Amino acid sequence: MRPRGVPPLLVVLLGCWASVSAQTEATPAVATEVLNSTEAALATFGPFPSTRPLGTPRAPGPTSGPRPTPVTDVAALCVCDLSPAQCDVNCCCDPDCSSVDFSVFSACSVPVVMGDNQFCSQKAAIYSLNFTANPPQRVFKLVDQINPSIFCIYTTNYKPALSFINPEVPDENSFDTLMRTADGFTSNAESDISFTTKLDVPSTAKYEYGVPLQTSDSFLRFPSSLTSSLCTDNNPAAFLVNQAVKCTRKINLEQCEETEALSMAFYSSPEIRRVPDSRTKVPITVQSIVIQSLNKTLTRREDTDVLQPALVNAGHFSLCMNVVLEVKYSLTYTDAGEVIKADLSLLLGTVSSVVVPLQQKFEIHFLQENTKPVPLSGNPGYVVGLPLAAGFQPHKGSGIIQITNRYRQLTILHSTTEQDCLALEGVRTPVLFGYTMQSGCKLRLTGALPCRLVAQKVESLLWGQGFPDYVASFGNSQAQDVLDWVPIHFITQSFNRKDSCQLPGALVIEVKWTKYGSLLNPQAKIVNVTANLISSSFPEANSGNERTILISTAVTFVDVSAPAEAGFRAPPAINARLPFNFFFPFV
Repeated sequence: MRPRGVPPLLVVLLGCWASVSAQTEATPAVATEVLNSTEAALATFGPFPSTRPLGTPRAPGPTSGPRPTPVTDVAALCVCDLSPAQCDVNCCCDPDCSSVDFSVFSACSVPVVMGDNQFCSQKAAIYSLNFTANPPQRVFKLVDQINPSIFCIYTTNYKPALSFINPEVPDENSFDTLMRTADGFTSNAESDISFTTKLDVPSTAKYEYGVPLQTSDSFLRFPSSLTSSLCTDNNPAAFLVNQAVKCTRKINLEQCEETEALSMAFYSSPEIRRVPDSRTKVPITVQSIVIQSLNKTLTRREDTDVLQPALVNAGHFSLCMNVVLEVKYSLTYTDAGEVIKADLSLLLGTVSSVVVPLQQKFEIHFLQENTKPVPLSGNPGYVVGLPLAAGFQPHKGSGIIQITNRYRQLTILHSTTEQDCLALEGVRTPVLFGYTMQSGCKLRLTGALPCRLVAQKVESLLWGQGFPDYVASFGNSQAQDVLDWVPIHFITQSFNRKDSCQLPGALVIEVKWTKYGSLLNPQAKIVNVTANLISSSFPEANSGNERTILISTAVTFVDVSAPAEAGFRAPPAINARLPFNFFFPFV
């Protein structure tokens, strides 16, 4: 029973709002972890105060069970941990950081780690720094965060939504049916979706990876092909996502002056917001305009004034001048996730009725402010004397992570005249392509040291800090192209003896490479890398006795190129038939 004169929808909304208000008034009791705590404290919530009047029946609750346990534990998730076995600066969730590291932090780069913010209740890991303590300490909280929205997700009882649906692969029988269902992508180049409506994106103080770039009216549009080769204009450009696409656009040459996608102003007029939902806008500056004629001749204009498409009748056919053929965006951003500069380069051309439909090319690149380009070890093949490019793969399917200093990506022990291993800890020599090297040092041991502790120390000296998992095949292999990287094969050899101590004594790295490409200019390509850790048996030393062992590392390069064979084209096969009376009158 509801009060008279109140619509049923209003009663439902009031009931939802009362439930949400009751949730937001609950105060969690949170435990705090300071520095060396090993277990995160869970927040507990008291019962929600009831907002129902006496005598009012309780609204029916959800009939489904609780939502599934999240796969990712936010307490163990650390999105700013980028360096293996190293402490990242201002990364409060990095497990490699110690209390000494936290004392010099200025702030937590990632203060909150949480899952899907659309659920009504979820776990959230909160990190902060307590500067009042001496020395400063890290504070960790694991709380149940309540979503105050009345449209939040309470349970996920639709199991098919928890996994991806296998797409239907077109074949010769279903191709026509799929084409009819996807008619919206093949009709024309004009977008059927209005961009006046803002997409639902979280309001943040900076751009994050993959977030669409906002403009004064909508988002920066980056045309691309979706289900077909035709250009679709309703594709937003994403932050830090470099793209280069080609697509085809069906145009009516008689209406080229009215088609926005062919006009230069369509790409140069938007203003990009410096950060999401900011009032500060960054205009797009036209850096260069190149004109391409019908015979493919390129001419660069001195000025950067906006040119409009112009239809010209030339005899029996028509021409449309100043049509956009290529668009190149170059956006500069800061380490705080702010866009500070936007440059645009255009290629304009003349289109005739012969080249319709029109092919366009779009590129967008992001450059960080005050950064220098990373030098390569070859282009494409390795150059003798330059360091090998190496890195890590955090998980299967991801790209390769490299440290900034390329001379520290793959290293071995550094030899000195003293040959003291403990004095050389942390001093390494880079592995240079084509250079066979050998280095070593001496380690003095006493019988009072346990064998296992000594073995761990020797192994850490041989591998160094953060030994990589992958080596680039070429000197210019990109981190996102995992197939251009060769995995390192790790081998352990040991010789067991009774009543002896097993200690690693040598690390041998073998790099196999081959000559790739043309005989006139072959390129060096790495095809296999093996790291062999050799352990030896030493008799147990008595207490008070000293022993000196030799630790060594070696790198060898093996050329496995097959003998080059000159190839020749096959001689042409003459398939000619003589006329029947060719030998007349002799035959």
